[in-house]
Amino acid sequence: MIWIVAVLCIAVCGWYRYEGRWDRQLFASEEGRVCVNVHPHEAILFLEAHPETQVLDVRDKDEFCVGALPGAVNLSLGDDEFPQKSFGLERDRPVLVYCAGGYRSRKAAAILKEQGFRNIQHLHRGYHSWQFAGFPVLKPST
Repeated sequence: MIWIVAVLCIAVCGWYRYEGRWDRQLFASEEGRVCVNVHPHEAILFLEAHPETQVLDVRDKDEFCVGALPGAVNLSLGDDEFPQKSFGLERDRPVLVYCAGGYRSRKAAAILKEQGFRNIQHLHRGYHSWQFAGFPVLKPST
């Protein structure tokens, strides 16, 4: 039993160390561009202050259909054509990107950053953190 706990502790600590390194690289400041990791309370304030924000859900369609952030558009990161499809978004408008827990949306944020998006808001811990905070979710009609 103690070995299971020890292995789990090592795995969790390893993930947080890896995530921290990844975050420092992904969310490093660049002149004229913003790419930040925001918690749900920060995200909702940002959306209220910037109603022009594009909300991008990068989960699979089945996950999206269960519930999504208000106004979200679904472009699954699992789709091989994600990079091409994301060109349909406007680079000069802010984008809030999320997935279920934060891993896929970090990968998507990196792609959007490479494509020249100027203001990327990444929802820390994703849809689950939004739900846990008690913020509204909608069941898309797609």
